[in-house]
Amino acid sequence: MPEVNPKILRWARETAGLTLQEAAKALDITRPERLEALEAGAEHPSRPLLLRMAREYRRSLLTFYLANPPKRGDRGQDFRTLPSDRSIEHDSDLDALVRDLKGRQSVVRSVLEEEDEATPLRFIGSRRMSETAVAVVRDIQRVLGIDVAVYRAKKSYEDAFAYVRERAEAAGIFVLLIGNLGTHHTAIPVEMFRGFAIADRIAPFVVINDQDARPAWTFTLLHEIAHLFLGATGISGSRAEKEIERFCNDVAGEFLLPVRELDALDVDDRTREAVAIERITEFAKERLLSRAMVTYKLFRGGKIGRETWRKLDGAFNQLWLADRERHKGRAEDGPSYYVVRRHRVGKALLKLVSRMMDAGNLTPVKAARVLGVKPRSVYPLLVDIAFVPEVRGGI
Repeated sequence: MPEVNPKILRWARETAGLTLQEAAKALDITRPERLEALEAGAEHPSRPLLLRMAREYRRSLLTFYLANPPKRGDRGQDFRTLPSDRSIEHDSDLDALVRDLKGRQSVVRSVLEEEDEATPLRFIGSRRMSETAVAVVRDIQRVLGIDVAVYRAKKSYEDAFAYVRERAEAAGIFVLLIGNLGTHHTAIPVEMFRGFAIADRIAPFVVINDQDARPAWTFTLLHEIAHLFLGATGISGSRAEKEIERFCNDVAGEFLLPVRELDALDVDDRTREAVAIERITEFAKERLLSRAMVTYKLFRGGKIGRETWRKLDGAFNQLWLADRERHKGRAEDGPSYYVVRRHRVGKALLKLVSRMMDAGNLTPVKAARVLGVKPRSVYPLLVDIAFVPEVRGGI
């Protein structure tokens, strides 16, 4: 068995956000000095200890046998404005997620190129921030063929999101819902990442953090599609303080709620908070929009000031957290693993993998890599993909 590079031990602990004392306690090591000695190479860890490290540091066992600590994931541009108290552990998980996603996207691109299906998508990188948000919205509507009236006629937030996702996938964009590394223990908060776009002209990817509220998914999808039209690969957070983030928010907001419609919403800085919450909630529900998005549009449209927007946004976030807490524990009554996984991966990727496997151009191992599952799960996942139902849940 190969020896473990002690630098890996220190890297794994630090990226898990643990001090020597915290890690020693979690690993059931009596003295922190012993862990320090292991990280200095003065001692060699036993296999049982490595297994405990893999569990506590949330790393695969194979990671500890790498020659050197992995490099930070190439995220493209980082469009986020992060909270000062962010967790190092979440940073590490996000790096791992980005590495995984870029690896999956590269396989998809390679498969398309090998099968002469690599038709460049001309809309990727076709727009500029010097244009108005309205002009970009019109172009997205033309390319994707989305009708806002059809969107609003849907019966639920999930149906409305499915409609926009279907139109995006029909245009050649792969849309995935991923917010962890495969387990709820590695869930990445929305504050760390809300969406990720790979602006590749052959195989563009949009990834939405499914830890977010479902009514917000469509807005995030359109925000990331705006990044694709700008040709900007990168990661987005929940705070839009950078110019490009404000622009993409304006595109998504104008797409779903043209500024002229705000006149129908009687809310300003003088409106009592409880009344404003009630009016915004009703307004958003009628149009299948998230309340946070409507509030942001009120702020960007000049109907409320920054302080009012912050207060209302915080109130809606607390309401969502409370609602999410109420729905915890209902997973046993939910859909099966494969139904959920199909929904997360999306029809476009499932159908591409199925077609390429049928043609013998993709092995089960590579298919598993693209789909983010174990090889033994590939065939069950591809059963009946012609109909991939949308997963229902609490709003």
